[in-house]
Amino acid sequence: MKIRLDIKNRAHRQRIKYVVGDFVMSNLAWFTYNIVRYQMGNVAGYEHLSSYLTSKIVLLGQVFFPLMMMVTYAFSGYYNNVCRKSRVQELLTTAASSAINTLLIFFLALINDVIGVRGLDYEMIFILWALLFGFVYAVRLFITNRATKRINTRQWTFPTLIIGSGSAALAFAEKLNKMRNSSGYDIKGFVNIPGENPAKGNHLPCYDLDMIKDVCEKEGIWELIVVPTRDDFHQTMNAINHLFALGLPIKVSPDRFNMMQSQVRISDIYGEPLVNISNSSMSDSGKNIKRAIDVVFSIIALIVLLPVYAVIALIIKRTSPGPVFYKQERIGLHNKPFKIIKFRSMVQDAEVAGKPQLSSDNDPRITPFGRFMRKYRIDELPQFWNVLMGDMSIVGPRPERKYYVDLITQRVPAYALLHQVRPGITSMGMVKFGYAKNVDEMVERVKYDLMYLDNMSLLNDLKILIYTIKIVFTGRGM
Repeated sequence: MKIRLDIKNRAHRQRIKYVVGDFVMSNLAWFTYNIVRYQMGNVAGYEHLSSYLTSKIVLLGQVFFPLMMMVTYAFSGYYNNVCRKSRVQELLTTAASSAINTLLIFFLALINDVIGVRGLDYEMIFILWALLFGFVYAVRLFITNRATKRINTRQWTFPTLIIGSGSAALAFAEKLNKMRNSSGYDIKGFVNIPGENPAKGNHLPCYDLDMIKDVCEKEGIWELIVVPTRDDFHQTMNAINHLFALGLPIKVSPDRFNMMQSQVRISDIYGEPLVNISNSSMSDSGKNIKRAIDVVFSIIALIVLLPVYAVIALIIKRTSPGPVFYKQERIGLHNKPFKIIKFRSMVQDAEVAGKPQLSSDNDPRITPFGRFMRKYRIDELPQFWNVLMGDMSIVGPRPERKYYVDLITQRVPAYALLHQVRPGITSMGMVKFGYAKNVDEMVERVKYDLMYLDNMSLLNDLKILIYTIKIVFTGRGM
């Protein structure tokens, strides 16, 4: 556990270095641009440069614009993963975020500087971008190069378990250890996938799958690498499903990833290429923006819909005995359970002895008002609270109970990959298929959710929301 804390502290310090470096360099870049701006005659009414730089409007900008830039950097996803960075991706991310900041500053403060000479106007915009990019990128590259050198020389290492204990797993571990430049993997042992024959000649510990949680805590494991047996797809996916609950990065070698029916996301080009299956295909910036939209939209929805909630609650209380809200345990992000909240649409104690039971079109357990709510998806409205709390997203695969998760995973092992993302109030499966009345239909709906996982984007989320609104207003919820 101490090892895990040490690495977390290292990551925390690394993130602070990037944040402080970005803030200082953004200030210097904006200060330098104001000097250039004055020298090129784009400001008037000031006798000296010092009087301009100490003016109220410049000082306010010196506070506001660097803070605005930091927001852009945060949304770009640059601070999401700070220990191992791709320098090519760093270059592209810095260039893009600097361009966005340049446009924001131009339209907020510099548009009055336009003098009508196209070449000079473009020159001023380019100078601003070059200063923002150059100052920020120089410090980022310095910090990243130092971290990369420490990883390559094994000053920094990351305790790792290899999931698999056969000859392929052993060969992969030896390959990592023999690499000229280390990727920082410190292999602490192997985990046996059920049905696999452990390889001979392995001098590291070999653990059973049901021991992995304790092993991860004891050894401070930072990430997991899955090297599965080629001919046992089901056992491998069952093992991966078990791993999601640990909340650790899960990586797979690309040559074995094509069997998992998902988009390839290579996390290391220069070392041994590995596919991170614990994260969705959406970019870090997309994830940050998606989460921000979820939070803002949920807050607005909870406030605006408060009178609607009150009316619905009153009708439920008057039309059937029992509570207004219905809470049920579902499986969410990283295979972790949470309590989903809905307006109660069935009679109280609808499931005998708590045995899971799916509803049907003419299910007698559904109350008359509950049938109306289901038709227009009104019973789902309280889930904005789940979104605000971080259990769900507005758009994402629909969460299921563990009982059904296990049944679906037996038939569609790739279903385990859906635990990469937060479940949603609405999903591609819901708009394309609708409610499932049995396990066969649930399996059919999963295909759409896996398709969504491979094509996650803010644009596709918007399309799903538009389809959902259409379904709600046309009453095709059931």
